[in-house]
Amino acid sequence: MSRRAIRRLAACLPAIAAIGLAVPANAQSTPTPTQSTPSTVIVAQAEAAQRQLRQTFTNLTFEDFTPSPVEGPIYQANAGGRIVYYAPKSEHLLFAAVYDRNGVNLTALAQEAAATIRLKRIDPSQALAIGPATAPTVIEFTDPDCPYCRALDRFWATKAAEGKPVRRLVFFVTGIHPEAAAKAEHILCSPDPAAAFERVYAGAAPKVLATCAAGKAKLAAHTTLVAGVGIGGTPTIIVDGHIVSGFRQDELDAFLAKAAAGAR
Repeated sequence: MSRRAIRRLAACLPAIAAIGLAVPANAQSTPTPTQSTPSTVIVAQAEAAQRQLRQTFTNLTFEDFTPSPVEGPIYQANAGGRIVYYAPKSEHLLFAAVYDRNGVNLTALAQEAAATIRLKRIDPSQALAIGPATAPTVIEFTDPDCPYCRALDRFWATKAAEGKPVRRLVFFVTGIHPEAAAKAEHILCSPDPAAAFERVYAGAAPKVLATCAAGKAKLAAHTTLVAGVGIGGTPTIIVDGHIVSGFRQDELDAFLAKAAAGAR
């Protein structure tokens, strides 16, 4: 397991202890006046749980081991694309990453499975298509005023100049910056939307922004899609059916390299 995974795992140990190690709920109760110390059974169970934790995750060092405040069974829920965990007995909501003993991030797998279902809602015909139709296709959720989206646009332009173009199916996210909707509609209403997209993302600020009924309708469709798919940040890129959150150049380079190898 990587150091980063270890740090994330250590941060969510209370959830792991509650989910995987089955510390009994009554181990967390406050002793009553007639019961000043836990029962022998509870102590034995806690000690067994601690031994199991240390034996299972041998690459981690634990300085202490105490009962979790979480009680009872824990359930998994999808909250707008984010996997969360809920313990109804103690009314705890856990924002955590759950790993198995082999270091597999079970939360990430659940999120990816949920994302796959949501991605089926995307209608490519509603997108603004940029780039040659024969190039590898990516789906891009973007915001005209997002600096990382503009950096991504420069990245794609550089790759196109290197002979590695992509077909971008663009959907606009307009709920983050106040002028994003007006600029997106301007792009969609322009005679050459791809050229207008390039100018706006290069920093152009037209004095008069174009408006039109068709552009408004398409932008409304984008807004509905963004809410349905659960896109919360920009840029969000979908490559090979996987969601890339943010401008992660290494992942995009890997995608382009894979696409180039497949074309040979």
